[in-house]
Amino acid sequence: MKRRDFLKQSVFASGITLVPSFLKGMEFLTPEQLSGYRNVIIIQLSGGNDGLNSIIPISNDIYHSVRPVLAKKKEETLKITDDLAFNDSLKPIKSLYDKGEVCIVNNVGYPNPNRSHFRSTDIWQTASGSDQYLTTGWIGRYLDANCQNPYEAIEVDKALSLTLKGKKMNGIAVSNPNLLYQSTREPFFKDIAVNAQKEMLDEDNQGYLYKTMLETYSSASYIYETSKIYTTNTEYPNTAFGNNLKGIANFIISGLKSRVFYSSLGGFDSHVNQMNTQDRLLKIYAEGIGALVEDLKKNNRFKDTLILTFSEFGRRVKQNASRGTDHGTANNVLLIGGSLKKQGVYNELPNLADLDKSGDLKYTVDFRSIYATILGNWLQVNDKTVLNNNFKKLDFI
Repeated sequence: MKRRDFLKQSVFASGITLVPSFLKGMEFLTPEQLSGYRNVIIIQLSGGNDGLNSIIPISNDIYHSVRPVLAKKKEETLKITDDLAFNDSLKPIKSLYDKGEVCIVNNVGYPNPNRSHFRSTDIWQTASGSDQYLTTGWIGRYLDANCQNPYEAIEVDKALSLTLKGKKMNGIAVSNPNLLYQSTREPFFKDIAVNAQKEMLDEDNQGYLYKTMLETYSSASYIYETSKIYTTNTEYPNTAFGNNLKGIANFIISGLKSRVFYSSLGGFDSHVNQMNTQDRLLKIYAEGIGALVEDLKKNNRFKDTLILTFSEFGRRVKQNASRGTDHGTANNVLLIGGSLKKQGVYNELPNLADLDKSGDLKYTVDFRSIYATILGNWLQVNDKTVLNNNFKKLDFI
């Protein structure tokens, strides 16, 4: 059955008349429209991943001297240059790097860094300064300024992070399209969504709640029906993270009209016995990304996809007494895609001889410059409007 015929015969096609006209703009992308339709996948390594043991300054004597237990030996790494190496748990990422599909940006952070997980995560998710407290995320503001429907930004998870929350519009959190669809068809939810009157939507706080429920109801139907168009036959790791990436691939290849996808992998708060935990998590991350890229390539979608991986902060340069590392500041960021303009190592390596007074790395790249580049150069929207400031763009895309 053709994609268009499938949707014409679906519940989605017949049920959309139930919702108000402002939600009738939903559509899927035809195979012709898919080519050139750019999207971004954002991955957060939650807990503060140790960048120095991920992208390793392998020839640096300071690295080995201040990490007598945690420092990786050369034979435990995958060579990038004489001075730099991947953690050997990142084999799929190294394979992509060798094909020119990875860009490593070092020393990413922001002025006056905060070492609290919660506060630093808020800063990264809202694109605020360390002295600002914003209630909207940078992707939420992207939705407000540029999008018509909440499903244009999807978080593959059970709850929506601050990143995707705007002032007028929120993204959609969905871990299982069928479950989301069924839950919004419960009598109470459906009755409110379908029968909401204009005066209900115009009310202040209550109106916002009705509108959000209505958008969720309508988006759930669209996501559910569109996601059934493609089911991958690529083998993904049998992990929660792997399943999240599998869901993202299904959305992208099915023609879901979304620009931004968000997911996370937690557990990186490595104060005690870091080595085994981090290596295991990096392997989960790398194998998931490897499967995702393979899937996208098979369906000619990788060239239009950019994957950003970040963590809310790095770790202290010196290991602690518990064979772990404590909260740090600047970190490396990975960009993976089929259309990178600058591949490889983007900028200078961390300077371990010039640390701040706490023994942490100094940042040289503001993380909001990466966001500005993705918004302006890749998604081709006004990054100044979204970020409320003019940040220098980089040239990786």
